[in-house]
Amino acid sequence: MTKVVAVVSFILIASGCRTTTRKLGDLSEEFVYTTLSFSPASATGVGLHQYRKQNLDELLDDVSQESLDRQRRFYEDFQQRLGELKTERLKPEELADFDILQNQTSLALLDFNQIHSALHNPTSYVETLGNALFSPFVLEYAPLRARIQNIIARLRNVPLYLDQAAGNLDSSPTVWTQVSIEENEGNINLVDKTIRAAVPDDLREAYAKAARPALDAMTKFQGYLKGNLTYRSNADWRLGQKIYSLKFRYALESGMEADTALDVAERELAKVRKRMLDLALPLHQQIAPGHGGHSDLEGDRRQNQIIGEVLDAIAKRHSTRESYMQDARQDLEEARAFVQQKHLLTLPPRSNLQVIPTPEFMRGSYSVGGFNAAPALEPQLGAFYWVTPVAPDWPAERAESKLREYNFYKLKLLTTHEAMPGHYVQMEFANGVEPASRRLLRSVYGSGPYIEGWGEYSTQVLLDEGFLDHSPELALTFAKEELRVIANTILDIRLQMLNMTDQEAMDLMQQQTFQEKEEASGKLQRAKLSSCQLPMYFVGWRGWLRVRDGYKQKKGAAYSLSAFHDSALKEGAVPLSKLDGLLP
Repeated sequence: MTKVVAVVSFILIASGCRTTTRKLGDLSEEFVYTTLSFSPASATGVGLHQYRKQNLDELLDDVSQESLDRQRRFYEDFQQRLGELKTERLKPEELADFDILQNQTSLALLDFNQIHSALHNPTSYVETLGNALFSPFVLEYAPLRARIQNIIARLRNVPLYLDQAAGNLDSSPTVWTQVSIEENEGNINLVDKTIRAAVPDDLREAYAKAARPALDAMTKFQGYLKGNLTYRSNADWRLGQKIYSLKFRYALESGMEADTALDVAERELAKVRKRMLDLALPLHQQIAPGHGGHSDLEGDRRQNQIIGEVLDAIAKRHSTRESYMQDARQDLEEARAFVQQKHLLTLPPRSNLQVIPTPEFMRGSYSVGGFNAAPALEPQLGAFYWVTPVAPDWPAERAESKLREYNFYKLKLLTTHEAMPGHYVQMEFANGVEPASRRLLRSVYGSGPYIEGWGEYSTQVLLDEGFLDHSPELALTFAKEELRVIANTILDIRLQMLNMTDQEAMDLMQQQTFQEKEEASGKLQRAKLSSCQLPMYFVGWRGWLRVRDGYKQKKGAAYSLSAFHDSALKEGAVPLSKLDGLLP
């Protein structure tokens, strides 16, 4: 009798597990495909072209109030259904997906109900439009002629889209309005010059017919931004302590609260500065033997003087405006060869990475560079390492400031972070995750600390393994990078939660973390445009080191660095708190 009961119980439990698992799988698939259908611009970027008999590549996002209300109701209903799942029956892989779904739903509802981006953030509309037109232009998912026809169809929808955007916007912080003006000008150039020049002869008339009203609508929207929204600037880009704390919890998925992250970062700042001094002293003796180690100074003043003089000497070795992009391409090949030589991980089999200038409509948020992955559903297509060029109309002083910041050594670190072995390699692994719905979930909505933390962690691995022959100049530049990661966290939390002033922010970056004025100004703008993104580097970097230490301890003598990297990257961007339980 006991044996029969046990068997029946086992069958019921197993059946319940299968039901819960199947239900989560269905929910996950519903979530990614439905939310992508809300944004055809995003759908094209991840390779979703058809949904419910609609050609998404011909559509623009519907940002009408009716559509926004429908989206909010979807998230409310979805959150309720997630809450009905019995999570104790889920396997580790499923728990990772559940966490992503739960946090992304909470983030969406936080925005709809308390942040109200649709009412206050014009850059979201401008950047969505730019991506809607740029993705089919550069992603070769179909022959050029077909993709231009998709762009023509989207251009026909631009006037309605921008009218909806203008109707939604109630007020906007001055910095958001100004950046949207600059990025909207980039969209105008994209349509009027860049794409127009590539249109096949037999489509030129159709393109011109669609582009004219679209360009008129963009010009009208530019006038609205300059002459209307500019004077309605009472919205605050600061989230405040309550909302920011919630967003931090949902967006970082780390188990660390915002106030704790701030405390840890501020303590780390002093430790890294001390380490930088130790790295700088031998170099300082070489470049300034007559300065005597500045023994007449004490504390921060001595640190700043010695480290600053060495970094100043390092910064003098840099690209020119003209060579900057090509130097980044050469750095990419150098890093690729080193990763292969040391077998730090399995390199992607595809050669689909292109180094291109950052699109103009994205330069407000990506003033330095970034990475745009190959579409998750079409991983054979292009992946892009964006490098933001030094603008030809910049005065010499401003150009020199950027080139000094992204000098010979720092440009290499940027390339390792964004491309090799950083985000490019990471996303190529992620594009192998199965099933497709899980791949989409972890690519589109994956953990930010996992993604940004890998960029920093993988660069550290390169240096630990002897990249550039253990160059002390590179080591000091990377320590400065670590300081910047720490400053990113302090900056974001203090600006958003604790009313940090612009001057306090600039002092932190220039005086405490040795950043050039151009870099510091760009970072301050970025911090005002976004929230909870800048701390991802610091929190994620620490998280990757923690996961690696745990894996190394578990494996003992069988530990392999490359095996760890391959195993961890094959999971895609799961919350780091769940990654430990997914590794073999």
